[in-house]
Amino acid sequence: MRGFGDAERERIREQLRETGRDLFARYGLDKTTVADLTDPAGIATGTFYRFYDSKAELYYDVLREEGERLAEDIVAESFEAHDDPEEAIVAFLTLLCDEMETNPLVRRLVADDDMRRLTEQFGDGEMAAERDESLSYLRPFIEEWQEEGRLRDGDPDALAGVLGVAKFVPYHREDFRDEEYYREVRDAFIETLAAGLVRME
Repeated sequence: MRGFGDAERERIREQLRETGRDLFARYGLDKTTVADLTDPAGIATGTFYRFYDSKAELYYDVLREEGERLAEDIVAESFEAHDDPEEAIVAFLTLLCDEMETNPLVRRLVADDDMRRLTEQFGDGEMAAERDESLSYLRPFIEEWQEEGRLRDGDPDALAGVLGVAKFVPYHREDFRDEEYYREVRDAFIETLAAGLVRME
């Protein structure tokens, strides 16, 4: 079996991630085969396991990369772009919901229950570590605003978790009577949540 140089290994790994992102978004974990992943990279099916132990590991790698990109982009356009906490939270929640509505990879993760499969594969501890890392993007802003008296008291991670709940709203989109009503409810939810976090009694 031939070996790969560093540049070739990186090219193959990048191609596997790119192909995986596309196929997992379209078909989910179960319906994507190893052959589907390896053909575009120009490697044999068995060679896949020199790069990843399983499809789930590649999926996890793709999701981690996607999550980091999304977190950085959304935080940059919300918390970093607005000095007013309420405006920043509204912008954050709006961008988060927009992403959940339009990002097929993230939708597939929840719609196909792939998150449960990944948790079974990697265990609650590793998935919890990923959740903690995602909270780390928000924690500095929450702590600073609390110190300044511009955000309600409470555990910063719990408040970040409250903000994260908004990502589930788009998954119930079809439960609303029409698109216009869904938008009204979504936007009212975002505004009410933001107001509740910054207005202290």
